[in-house]
Amino acid sequence: MPYAQMAAMMQMDDTQSVGRVLVDQLEFRDGDGAQGGAWDAQARYGNDYDKVVLRTEGEWASAAGAAGRADLLWDRIVTRWWSLQAGARYDFGQGPGRGWAAIGVAGLAPYWINTEATFYLGDAGAVAARLKLETDLLFTQRLIIQPEFELNAYSRPDGMREQGTGISDLSSGLRLRYAIRRDIAPYVGVAWTRRFGVTAQLLRDAGQVSSALQWTAGIRMLF
Repeated sequence: MPYAQMAAMMQMDDTQSVGRVLVDQLEFRDGDGAQGGAWDAQARYGNDYDKVVLRTEGEWASAAGAAGRADLLWDRIVTRWWSLQAGARYDFGQGPGRGWAAIGVAGLAPYWINTEATFYLGDAGAVAARLKLETDLLFTQRLIIQPEFELNAYSRPDGMREQGTGISDLSSGLRLRYAIRRDIAPYVGVAWTRRFGVTAQLLRDAGQVSSALQWTAGIRMLF
């Protein structure tokens, strides 16, 4: 094969659009008097510079229906490791739906920590913020442990969604997965969630726990 043809075949086209769906967490949870499940998934389509991102996460309890959020964002790379994101968010499942405008950053912080920091603007000047951190620590190429941390805060209470002012909830987890193949990996782990202030009181008034340490079992899939 001529060298010029071989070189052309080996070049990477960073303007070509590709799609990917990652179901990072689809799991069952149990512990501290609470039982249910949770999901965390993300779909992307675009090139290395510009892409559309749809991400969703939430949970369902045995005593209540599912509640979560979905963000539809345009993602534009601005530095080697960071992207600027802008779009909209919709909260669903518990109480009336809520829409938000969204802007934030996503990228790779030092020590290979995947970071998402997003600010939201809602009705009548309501403001919310979300910070999520996670990383993968490899024992082997197949055995991987994933620490995770997430914080949510709101400027105004929303009793219909059992949500107070200030720091609403903090969650962290530690999951150990085994990659059967690159695109499928079952896992086990622990997840800790705590609600604060008015949010915690609203949950207690509704007969639910405001803090729980639970074991988890689930699967991670890549399409």
